[in-house]
Amino acid sequence: MPSPAETPRNETTNGSRATGSELVRFDKVTKRFGDVTVLDQLDFSVDTGKHVTLIGPSGSGKTTILRLLMTLLTPEEGTIKVDGDYLTHQERNGRLVKPSEGHVREVRKKIGMVFQHFNLFPNMRVLRNVMEAPVHVLGLSKDEAEQRAKQLIELVGLSEQLDKYPSQLSGGQQQRVAIARALAMRPQVLLLDEVTSALDPELVAGVLDVLRDIAVSTDITMLVVTHEMSFARDISDSVLMFDRGKIVESGSPDKIFSEPEHDRTKEFLSTVL
Repeated sequence: MPSPAETPRNETTNGSRATGSELVRFDKVTKRFGDVTVLDQLDFSVDTGKHVTLIGPSGSGKTTILRLLMTLLTPEEGTIKVDGDYLTHQERNGRLVKPSEGHVREVRKKIGMVFQHFNLFPNMRVLRNVMEAPVHVLGLSKDEAEQRAKQLIELVGLSEQLDKYPSQLSGGQQQRVAIARALAMRPQVLLLDEVTSALDPELVAGVLDVLRDIAVSTDITMLVVTHEMSFARDISDSVLMFDRGKIVESGSPDKIFSEPEHDRTKEFLSTVL
């Protein structure tokens, strides 16, 4: 796997915004499932180039945030912006209206996601799994897509597995292919949803090492949901503690993990550390 020094920063991103500018913005976002409010008037933002980790108990709304960004869910209230463009709405004649499919598709190109389960195409070899979306969604030539795919497959340490099918790989290897596939779209923000939760314990470290390497060797923005607290401490610029659809505490990893202030944060960390 290339070392951080060998992997150019910006290799996996399109670099349209300067580091430090606001990339993702949730403004008073509410999401309900029936009578249950999963997100309650949520306000938060993620700056370009930063790694933000969401922690908290199951059901606190963390994964819902990622699914809203992937437009797998729609909020009942509030707005979401990515790179200055509305995701959940569209501006027309000075008003916010329901977005067209084309508008959503264009904004969503800025977002990549790695799910708990790998969701690879079982009938495609590793190389084609990583090439497919850049060719059909971004319009890259097959040669350009293949070159990009090979670089990213090398980045995740699987150059020897190019011609394997997913069924011939371990779970950890499949998840690394899924990471390469997400990066092949050159997203501005990479969403990671409990990416090790479906893996056998002995495979977790390898996947987390790959993500650590990506975090330090590229300038891609990351929004992470994880129960791997040591990983969160290592890669995060900031950590947000969620409970019942609200942020109860936020701060640097050192502050949250070493000197939490909120009783709910202390209680949660006592069960996972």
